[in-house]
Amino acid sequence: MLYWAVVCLIIAIIAGVLGFGGIAGTAAGIAKILFFIFLILLVISLVANAMKGRKP
Repeated sequence: MLYWAVVCLIIAIIAGVLGFGGIAGTAAGIAKILFFIFLILLVISLVANAMKGRKP
C-alpha cells in the first residue's frame, strides 16, 4: 500500500510540473489517503504484536 501512495505522489508531482492541476490534486489526495491508511494499519499491527507478547 505504501508503494501505491508513493506512485500516486510521483504522478502528482509530474502532473504538477506539466501543469495538469486537476490531475495533480487528485493524485496527491489519493496518495495522502493511502499513506494514512498505511500508517493506521502499521499501528494496528504493532499494537497487535505487542499484545500477543512473547511466550515462555
